Formats: sequence, structure tokens, C-alpha cells
Amino acid sequence: MKDDLLLDEDLLSLWQKLQSLHFKLRDYTKKKYNRVNPFNENLFDWKEKGKYFGGANLTIYDSTIISGDVKIGNNTWIGPFCSLDGSGGLEIGSFCSISSGVRILTHDTVKWSLSGGKKSYEYASVHIGNCCFIGVEAVILRGVSIGDHCLIGANALVNKSIPNFSVVAGIPAKVIGKVKLDDNEVKISMFNDTKNF
Repeated sequence: MKDDLLLDEDLLSLWQKLQSLHFKLRDYTKKKYNRVNPFNENLFDWKEKGKYFGGANLTIYDSTIISGDVKIGNNTWIGPFCSLDGSGGLEIGSFCSISSGVRILTHDTVKWSLSGGKKSYEYASVHIGNCCFIGVEAVILRGVSIGDHCLIGANALVNKSIPNFSVVAGIPAKVIGKVKLDDNEVKISMFNDTKNF
């Protein structure tokens, strides 16, 4: 215990109870899921935020920040530490996987900042289709539409719209391959590459 906190008995008791809860939830999560989460992720059910948004089987980690007008389809997973800005309107389809740290922006303040506040913020909606995978730390900028069955690579900066069945990567993101569905098999074909994975 930290002597320098100078907690009264009630606060000290509450702190000890919170620590006990933290340790028990951490052990439970490690045993059940083989992971060690931040305290807030153990404290709140991963599906609770999804229920709040009205989706069936929708997971949204508590550490994800959501603002503005955001609509999310069923059976979608949104990992920890994401930022979903719906101030310009944001739609995410069903059966999507949004990896840890993804940033989706529907506005920017570039001209406002550069003009010393004389110009307005700029807004444009973002649409992500069904059955998309967005890789870790990807950034999707305002006005972008991503088609169905797309794979967005880790750390990609998506600043233009992407057609259905595309594989994109890079800064700025470029289409580098295609997703192919054949008899319930998923194949990813890269351009200028004879290998599939």
C-alpha cells in the first residue's frame, strides 16, 4: 500500500476491494481466454457495448472510443483501442473484423487549423461493406467507401474508396491483390505473385 495517498478508511477499503476484484477478474480471464486484459476490459462484458448499439453478436471492446452517428452490422468484432468517428456518418457492415488500434475518421480539421479557424471542419461519411477485415492500426480517412469482402492490411492508410474483393496495403493504401470465394474457400491472390495464401 502507498502511505503517501493518505486515504481515509472508507477509500482505503474501496481501493482494497477494487484491487481484489482486479486480481480475481484477471485470473478468471487468463484461465478462460488465456489473455491478460486491462482492468476495464475485464470489468465490462465485451458484448455489452455491442448490445447498446443494437447489433446481434456484436463485440466492441470497452477501450474503443465511438463518437457521432455510427451504425454497425451483426456478427462484427471491434477490437481494443479503436477510434470510430461517426461525426460525418459511419456504417460498418456485418461479419467484419476491425483489429486493435484501427482509426476511422469521418471529419478532419486540416483547413480549420491551417486557416487559423477561418475555414470549417470538413465532414464526409465512411462506409465499410460486409465481410471485411481491417488490419491492426489501419487508418481510414473521411469520404472512403470500402466494398464487401475486402482485406485492409495492417498500418494501411486508406484515403480513397476500395472496390469489392480487394486486398489493399501501404501508405497510402493501394490495391495489391484480390479476395476470391470459391465453394466456401477463401483464396487471397496477390498481383504479380503466383502464390496464394
